[in-house]
Amino acid sequence: MNQTRGRRTWSGWLMLAFVESAVIIIIGAVFYFQNQNEALVVYCAHDAVFSEKILNQFEQQTGIKVEPRFDTEATKSLGLTNLIIREKDHPRCDVFWNNQTLGTAALKEQDLLEPYQGPGYDSIPAEFKDPEGCWTGFAARLRVYIANTDSYVLSYENVETTLAGPLQQVAIAKPLYGTTLSHFSILCDAWGLTRLQEWYHSLLKRGIQVTSGNSSVKNLVASGACILGYTDTDDYFVAVDAGQPVAAIPVLVEDKALLIPNSVAIIKGTKRRKQAETLVDYLLSADVELELSKSQSRQIPLGKVNWDQVPEEVQKFRPYIKQAYPLSDLVKQRTLVLDWLKSEYLK
Repeated sequence: MNQTRGRRTWSGWLMLAFVESAVIIIIGAVFYFQNQNEALVVYCAHDAVFSEKILNQFEQQTGIKVEPRFDTEATKSLGLTNLIIREKDHPRCDVFWNNQTLGTAALKEQDLLEPYQGPGYDSIPAEFKDPEGCWTGFAARLRVYIANTDSYVLSYENVETTLAGPLQQVAIAKPLYGTTLSHFSILCDAWGLTRLQEWYHSLLKRGIQVTSGNSSVKNLVASGACILGYTDTDDYFVAVDAGQPVAAIPVLVEDKALLIPNSVAIIKGTKRRKQAETLVDYLLSADVELELSKSQSRQIPLGKVNWDQVPEEVQKFRPYIKQAYPLSDLVKQRTLVLDWLKSEYLK
């Protein structure tokens, strides 16, 4: 009788173990499929008018649902970077599509990115990607001098003369954010922080107009309120398309062009790694770079594309890819510049 009870007890334990294992498998499967079906959360600093179309096409082609989060024009790249840092213990973002690279590179320094070297990674020049694959650049803009052609003949000689005098009719975006922050980080690398500080304080003393963003610089110049300004090619082309009297030439530092790519990175801790990789592959594809080159923003492709399909006005910027200032190792300089500018503007 006791032996029978022992056998039944042992059988019972086997049955209980089997049920528990089945429950664990079912729960695991539920969580797995929930993660597959949940939207891929994308923090996106590239202008929504261009990026939303790309993300919608990705959804349609892959069936992967995307939930984008955008931010304000003036602070979007820094704002989203800081949001990812704040959420590091409980990350909500899966993929970060930044409209520049240095803020993304700073996230790597805080161990917030996961490496990935997919099909598009090898096609991007080394100057525009992380050597470990934690972020990859694509679809770039150039920093340019923009001038009003009704009142100014744009040339490097005239720019040099103008910048040496009174600057009430010259404009620059507040350098605490966006590509102007990247611009200042490059100057810090080339000149050192002390010389950069002296240069900027000189601009301010001589009356340069500091605006909320690059588009505001474009507006001041296009309207004739300013004769010259610092902006990016995407804002310049907005003025061109509007038929406004503007011209542009690249800003050069140590004879290097300031080419500022978009960047894409996978956030550490994502539960949708495969979907995230699929989006990274998509953004780094030739089709997306070509589409962005044909958009109003006229992004400059960095990967392997058929340049015959790139608009002529963008093709003229192709030589600057090889002439670009390297961006893959400027995190320290960005930190120095950001700390200084915060003390200037966020007192």
